[in-house]
Amino acid sequence: MKKIIRVAALGGAVALALAACGSAPEETEETTGGETAASVDFKACMVSDAGGFDDKSFNQSGFEGLTRAVEELGIEEAHVESASDTDYTPNIDGLVAENCDLIIGVGFLLEDPIQAAAEANPDVNFALVDSSFSDADFAPVTLENGKPILFDTAQAAYLAGYAAAATSTTGKVATFGGIQIPSVTIFMDGFADGVAKFNEDNGGSVQLLGWDKATQQGVFAGNFDSQDDGKNIGQSFIDQGADIIMPVAGPVGIGTASVAEAAGNVAIIGVDADWYETTEYGPIVMTSVMKEIGPAVFDTISEAVDGNFSSEAYVGTLENEGLGLAPWHDFESKVPADVVTKIDELKAQIISGEITVESDATPS
Repeated sequence: MKKIIRVAALGGAVALALAACGSAPEETEETTGGETAASVDFKACMVSDAGGFDDKSFNQSGFEGLTRAVEELGIEEAHVESASDTDYTPNIDGLVAENCDLIIGVGFLLEDPIQAAAEANPDVNFALVDSSFSDADFAPVTLENGKPILFDTAQAAYLAGYAAAATSTTGKVATFGGIQIPSVTIFMDGFADGVAKFNEDNGGSVQLLGWDKATQQGVFAGNFDSQDDGKNIGQSFIDQGADIIMPVAGPVGIGTASVAEAAGNVAIIGVDADWYETTEYGPIVMTSVMKEIGPAVFDTISEAVDGNFSSEAYVGTLENEGLGLAPWHDFESKVPADVVTKIDELKAQIISGEITVESDATPS
């Protein structure tokens, strides 16, 4: 299977793909509870990966974009949750059978089944969050009805890495991943570079546990759903002295947050969504590296509804506000003002191109 080979080989480059345009749907009027609401003859559908729509992370963010589209655009929707990777293909086939106009797969692991469905159903448009499309040799391929929704998360993770190194009291910070795939390692690469930037600027020696960017080797749970794995990995980092941890592992990271909370002196950096808002561990969440998946999904649906479904891949960056750091929340008084100022300066330098944050997994 191509995906298994990809994960083992870690083909890091993320390619772009094309998607077909559809005709604008007809608008109708529906009367509900005495109020007239505009609706359109369009059905957008979504399938989650094994993390599920309540993962407090990217599946949940994507689903929020779908829900917003229903509320604001008057479309129909259907969604289906995957419990394991064996559910992906039948779930997608089921949505095709429901006559969906646009089917969105959430997560890199849905690439193969989404691509296969797009090739088999040229009259249906598809979108894929966190991945693009490729052939058996990992070379980019063009699908006339498939759109990638990608994020250059290394940029925002760079800022998080700098902040972590600047505020660590032990001189050790950590990151780890769920599965070693590009949409995970791009976070870890950016975080590593941010730590290195702090050390370079300040003559520091903050150590990063869990990831070596140069060798592309590090700690991975091997899944995105076992909170017990997250607990074990997180406790290992804590035992080694890490006081700030960024898990890039979906619900696995919730397990890490639980042992960080128990430790009493360890902070978490969330990913994908603002973990202060989406998890029960807000008081220990220093910040989060956020991908604005919900708005990207909404915009993709809106374009399709208007008949402007573009073949151009969406790439979220700091510049277009497709990603960023969450507020400091309870850490506002703990992150020194000069560090906050420096983070703002680094962000501006990344946007201007003065600083280029590079990763093997950077969307190109």
